[in-house]
Amino acid sequence: MTSQVSSPAEKADGSDGAEGAESAESAESADAAHDTVVGEQRSTPGRRASDKEVRRLDRVIIRFAGDSGDGMQLTGDRFTSETAAFGNDLSTLPNFPAEIRAPAGTLPGVSSFQLHFADHDILTPGDAPNVLVAMNPAALKANIGDVPRGADIIVNTDEFTKRPMAKVGYETSPLEDGSLEAYNVHPVPLTTMTIEALKDFGLSRKEAERSKNMFALGLLSWMYHRPTEGTERFLRAKFAKKPQIAEANVAAFRAGWNFGETTEDFAVSYEVNPATRAFPPGTYRNISGNLALSYGLIAAGQQADLPLYLGSYPITPASDILHELSRHKNFGVRTFQAEDEIAAIGAALGAAFGGQLAVTTTSGPGVALKSETIGLAVSLELPLLVVAIQRGGPSTGLPTKTEQADLLQAMYGRNGEAPVPIVAPRTPADCFDAAMDAARIALTYRTPVFLLSDGYLANGSEPWRIPEIDELPDLRVQFATGPNHELADGTEVFWPYKRDPQTLARPWAVPGTPGLEHRIGGIEKQDGTGNISYDPANHDFMVRTRQAKIDGIEVPDLEVDDPDHARTLVLGWGSTYGPITAAVRRLRAAGTPIAQAHLRHLNPFPRNLGEILARYEKVVVPEMNLGQLATLLRAKYLVDAHSYNQVNGMPFKAEQLATALKEATHD
Repeated sequence: MTSQVSSPAEKADGSDGAEGAESAESAESADAAHDTVVGEQRSTPGRRASDKEVRRLDRVIIRFAGDSGDGMQLTGDRFTSETAAFGNDLSTLPNFPAEIRAPAGTLPGVSSFQLHFADHDILTPGDAPNVLVAMNPAALKANIGDVPRGADIIVNTDEFTKRPMAKVGYETSPLEDGSLEAYNVHPVPLTTMTIEALKDFGLSRKEAERSKNMFALGLLSWMYHRPTEGTERFLRAKFAKKPQIAEANVAAFRAGWNFGETTEDFAVSYEVNPATRAFPPGTYRNISGNLALSYGLIAAGQQADLPLYLGSYPITPASDILHELSRHKNFGVRTFQAEDEIAAIGAALGAAFGGQLAVTTTSGPGVALKSETIGLAVSLELPLLVVAIQRGGPSTGLPTKTEQADLLQAMYGRNGEAPVPIVAPRTPADCFDAAMDAARIALTYRTPVFLLSDGYLANGSEPWRIPEIDELPDLRVQFATGPNHELADGTEVFWPYKRDPQTLARPWAVPGTPGLEHRIGGIEKQDGTGNISYDPANHDFMVRTRQAKIDGIEVPDLEVDDPDHARTLVLGWGSTYGPITAAVRRLRAAGTPIAQAHLRHLNPFPRNLGEILARYEKVVVPEMNLGQLATLLRAKYLVDAHSYNQVNGMPFKAEQLATALKEATHD
């Protein structure tokens, strides 16, 4: 699932517009062994259309949609893997049902996977699919509103019977009543053809039906000339202990490819050439945000020369990080699945006290439960990474949908004055660098740090250049080893709150080190000695010192992309980077000047942010919340930041933002 594609940091395009007999919906399909070194010959499809017309496209957006048991995530993931291996740039958007197992054939149970791939740099999963694969009536009805006129729709006609259609409110068949006349509809009896293809494998009808997603994958692989060897290799490896199932899935996959080659309904296939723009040399792979974040944490532990400890409680959409880190004990990683969120962060904070790189992962509801212990970490001044993968709220809200609504909770969601740095990645691949940056801040300044990702980044994927070891920062720290203060009588003692004059960080003393005994706990400490103190003046001093430590954290100045000296600035944070950048480039291509900047550090803000905001007549802040960053900007810099908000559980669309920003520039 790797490819020769441009670096995510260089994306600069404005054109964004097998399961077999057992379920493999959540199968890990990362073919790390197939990482491709830039400069080597790219993979080529294992089979080619022979006598049919082939049209060349510069980009395509495909959406696979079906019931949550139809394997759409696996299907999309495999298509993505082969697309990456072929060398296209890409971006994905998985969309999961909120229910663990919604009733089959219902609208709440629809699962989809959208992939945008191109021969040039792209930024988003795309606004609207050129091709919709609908495995049942529910999938068609849930997604038809996003499909533009003239697009291709491939439907599994076997499911368009009276009962499945009635479940979603179809009184007549949309395949027969003319409601789909605006589209190129391809009726394919996927279920029947899959069963027929597998009749010699001795499987039950139900077992054979479950491979219909592989038939669909084979058909789409033929349509877009995707490589096939990797998928066949994946299926044989996944079902290595059940060779009959493995070969049945391979047979269904090949049957789909052959159907595309032989049927008259598909008279044309398409080619999307590998990305051709120059990019830094190296080894590339396709990576999701949660996987990149996991690798970033592992790399941070290695660069700090510290054991990595994760204290976590499973919660969507953060659980994948726990799953991934549990596989890497060889890198000194220890994972602890606690009985609840409070125990998880308590264990992580204990690991931080013990001298380890400590991490706790969660989502919005878990942050609320962890808030008291985060305040304790502020008081103790220990390094701790709080990784929050944001989702729709409040309360349980929309567990599988994305949102940016936890910024103010991260900023202020604790009792007392308890400042915490906040770092937010911008793309799935950037989650690696953001994790390294958050670890740098935590270790250098002895503080808990929030790393705010979200469901869109966590589950989405894009190409990532695997960094060389010598490109990674040195995160090693010096533990306290002996006394650090001399009393008036000449006695040398250890003061746990005697600070570094540059960073204001207190010394990090590993328990059990002779002579470094000191008090810990949540009651206010006396400056220097760390003894319990109720003195008003000391409390005022400690509160202001902890705030000054956070305010003094070194973060890079904010860079502004403004080639036309625009009057309007669009400022974003986190996962809005892709849609905002695509929208900005659309406007510029149409002759509308607009400036763009994107924040990674939300506490403290970059030192030049105030000066940048003052340059522009208008500042527009798109957010997937009701205006939380805009609120912070208005309060701190007294600027009239204009919010553009969306809280529907989905990322912005580039065209939607382009329209809103164009209106803003003309107000």
